[in-house]
Amino acid sequence: MAQPTFGLTIKQADNEPRSAVAADLSTIGLVVTAPGADVNVYPLNTPVMINSADDTAVDALGNTGTIKDQIGLINAQLSGFAASARIIIVRVSEGADDDATMVNLIEGIEALEDAESILGVAPRLIAVPGYTHQQDTPATANPVVAALPGTLEKLVGMAVITGPHDSLQGYTDWRETFSSERLIPVETWVKVGVDATVTDSACAVLGMIVARDSNNNGVPSKSAANRPMQGIVDVNRPIPFSTVDGNTEGQQILALNGGIIVRGEAGSVTSLGTGGFTFVGTDTAAEDDLWRFYNVKRMRDYIHLLFLRTLRIYLGRFNLNQQTIEAVLQTMTLALRDLEADGDILGFKIGFEAAKNGIGNLRQGNFSLYFKAEEPPVLRRLDIESYRYAPALDAMLENLLASAA
Repeated sequence: MAQPTFGLTIKQADNEPRSAVAADLSTIGLVVTAPGADVNVYPLNTPVMINSADDTAVDALGNTGTIKDQIGLINAQLSGFAASARIIIVRVSEGADDDATMVNLIEGIEALEDAESILGVAPRLIAVPGYTHQQDTPATANPVVAALPGTLEKLVGMAVITGPHDSLQGYTDWRETFSSERLIPVETWVKVGVDATVTDSACAVLGMIVARDSNNNGVPSKSAANRPMQGIVDVNRPIPFSTVDGNTEGQQILALNGGIIVRGEAGSVTSLGTGGFTFVGTDTAAEDDLWRFYNVKRMRDYIHLLFLRTLRIYLGRFNLNQQTIEAVLQTMTLALRDLEADGDILGFKIGFEAAKNGIGNLRQGNFSLYFKAEEPPVLRRLDIESYRYAPALDAMLENLLASAA
């Protein structure tokens, strides 16, 4: 349009810092068998999204296979924190035996990778209940567990996996067969219902994580450890645990990155509660201690996804100039400043290095910058030194002398 000879023009400036666009890390993805499901609602190997409070959708899953009791366990942990959870279900067929079923489950795990393109939502808290503990030999990895990290990297997600739940040795052998900062190992299974049916606890743990996220405005910086579990009547086996004795079985499992569920003990000052059941678990199966805590790893994923969703608007739309780079840096600063103010990170720094931004790169439209952030670690242990205090006796004597004078 031609400019007026006599009049006004208004041009809207667009090269400004953007508000952060947060990503959702609390959508659950379940790969399950459900022989009694309505096949029209849940076709095989197809991601289907439901709301955990939608009774019609839940009833359509039936009550057999590995889905049995799992939605109920998720909902039980949400009580008081969230009305419901968003769940993406991939249903697979049961095989002739466990090995055949696990082949189908692995295909179902891969199907989760299509969820975002089909449903517009990516699941980032994953479980494959009932099929992560089996091993051909104590030295052989579970095929489902071995398949999970590849998909989790693509989804930028994490999975709760449960191992042999019968002994410390069984858990130890299983734990030695995998390593991934995207796996959250748990030892204990639970009992549910009036018949005290033993079932996988993975979805109960997922529900606790979602509840913790919800209680923190969707930001995954908090651990779900040392919180009471709901909807269970017992654990599959009691695990000895003491907050002061590292030789108890529970402490040894924790030292191997495993989560445990322990029963409260009335009158015991070294238990974590006087009643009910408490989840204790802080770790991933990472080799690198920097990413040992799952809340730390999930928080870094949250920051990465936040930047990916927020900064993509600058690509191609703006030229590489000082104003654009300043807008990008300011956008990142505002996002991290808010996280720091809420205690989700302890501090941060954003900048760039001239040496990484030579003329050749700049002319190609490439700019390199960095951010540093420190997620808060979990408080796992308090070390208290106890002494006598002799000056108190001196003070008492001085007071006595003063009152006698």
